[in-house]
Amino acid sequence: MIKANNIHKNYGDLHVLKGVDLHIKQGEIVSIVGASGAGKTTLLQILGTLDNPGQKDDSSLTINETDIFKLQDKELKNQKSKKFSNLFQFFLIAYAIFVILSWIISPDIFDIYIKTAIRVVLIIPLLIFGIINFIKKNKKDKGLSSFRNEQLGFIFQFHQLLPEFTALENVCIPSFIKKASRIEVEKRAKELLDFLGLSHRYDHKPNELSGGEQQRVAVARALINNPKVIFADEPSGNLDSEAAENLHQLFFKLRDEFGQTFVIVTHNQELADMADRKLVMVDGKIVG
Repeated sequence: MIKANNIHKNYGDLHVLKGVDLHIKQGEIVSIVGASGAGKTTLLQILGTLDNPGQKDDSSLTINETDIFKLQDKELKNQKSKKFSNLFQFFLIAYAIFVILSWIISPDIFDIYIKTAIRVVLIIPLLIFGIINFIKKNKKDKGLSSFRNEQLGFIFQFHQLLPEFTALENVCIPSFIKKASRIEVEKRAKELLDFLGLSHRYDHKPNELSGGEQQRVAVARALINNPKVIFADEPSGNLDSEAAENLHQLFFKLRDEFGQTFVIVTHNQELADMADRKLVMVDGKIVG
């Protein structure tokens, strides 16, 4: 499911990750523990495609048989070229339209046939090329963001729910982003909220929910697109002990019910020990 080899990350002169190797199977719940500054969150962000390792030579990262670094490189390349390319396409289309309008408004009667033939040969293909290329540039490579939205789910220490939206609306947002059917999305969202014991909270906004309820809404949001992997960064760090215990049990129930793979960074030793495997990070490396 997840295969990471020789992952490095530097922040200036600080070498945070020092050649991490990792293999996580489908349906596995893996916890990552270690002291603050060991590189746990940095590793999680790279695995979750939220960050890009500075050094990719002899490194690789695949999730569900998708080469993540290739997607990242493609996205970076497109970001650099998109601004210039779109500007070029805009002026190309504008020029072609201007020339065509000039034929209609004030044609030169002396050499109209020759110039028209030349302009048709030169300008019409440019116009067609410009329009097609403009559309393709704006459609192409949403690859990484689409992969992240559809294949991965995220749960953070702070729920990061949007305060102006209800619980149901917050859960629906990732599916709305990929333009799924509103009826189907809301049906799925209600099923998840029901499963998480929040059927009475559809229309409540985050400030009307308890901390544990807010985190369960965040869990439902992470699950709405049926992701293959859930990444959780200190998911119970902001909860009281009872709510934290309920959340921990929920992860295993979700795995058994939906078959997701969980990668959990935590300081909570009880949660870490419950996992199928516990990985220990020390000074940027996995040592156990």
